Amino acid sequence: MANMFALILAIATLVTGIIWCIDRYKWAPARRAAAAAAEADAGANGQKVVAKQPGWIETAASVFPVLLLVFVVRSFIYEPFQIPSGSMMPTLLIGDFILVEKFAYGIKDPITQTTLIPTGHPKRGDIAVFKYPKDPSMDYIKRVIGLPGDRVSYDPNSKTVTINPACAESQHCEKALPIAYSDVQPSDFIQTFSGFDGNEVGNGFYQVPKEQSMRGGLRLAARSETLDKVTHNILLVTQAQSQASSYYQQPGQPQSSWVVPEGMYFMMGDNRDNSADSRYWGFVPERNLVGKATAIWMSFEKQEGEWPTGVRLSRIGGIH
Repeated sequence: MANMFALILAIATLVTGIIWCIDRYKWAPARRAAAAAAEADAGANGQKVVAKQPGWIETAASVFPVLLLVFVVRSFIYEPFQIPSGSMMPTLLIGDFILVEKFAYGIKDPITQTTLIPTGHPKRGDIAVFKYPKDPSMDYIKRVIGLPGDRVSYDPNSKTVTINPACAESQHCEKALPIAYSDVQPSDFIQTFSGFDGNEVGNGFYQVPKEQSMRGGLRLAARSETLDKVTHNILLVTQAQSQASSYYQQPGQPQSSWVVPEGMYFMMGDNRDNSADSRYWGFVPERNLVGKATAIWMSFEKQEGEWPTGVRLSRIGGIH
């Protein structure tokens, strides 16, 4: 869907641009010449003849500069995205509207995502938007956890990450990257559940003061995680059972451990027990990267699949 919009915008910009150019350098001079000739013929009565621009040409020519500006900004500088799910809570909430820096990881062809000019690579702790590897028509947003060559291990019981940098798949790595965790505390969020085909699924996240409760809801736990000097908060369902059996099994690696291949990245959501991320489907190729999330420009109080009920102006600002 995102690529289709980019294609439609590119085509509209191209078509209106062609009309603008033809009108400016061919049709408009022809109209002025015809008007001058007509005015000369009518000279005796002093009537002034004005060259009239057809309505459809006028519309296309006036729309072109706007489309060109939108196309350039959206394709190469910043693109707006809406957060549709709770997988990046508490950093990003459902209903947040964010700006993504498109040039952070390379200036790319907006249609094919081919890198035209390399400008940089993701760092651990970045919040990145990327094309979902299993369905590139979908945009995902997660935090960059593992870089190429990293061995990433996740303990589903302690819910902690271990990273051994610069490991080749055939090596046994001993040196681990320092990752600091705070104590687990109750968060400000409650997750509600409902039955679906005999299974319990979380269908809502609500910000509720710690001294209050919600019928049918489970209060999530929170802790901070410091990864390469980037400190951010994460959410946990302490009662959740291990899902390691559903994790992506990389050939030649033990369960819940992955070595990130060259040109790939390992992504995880901050809402660790409510995120379908690299633990379940594998790695993100560098060519799939769209950009780095940098700011929240608007935020609506809402639940997934529901209409907004309010505005959260306090959330407008930078993303950490």
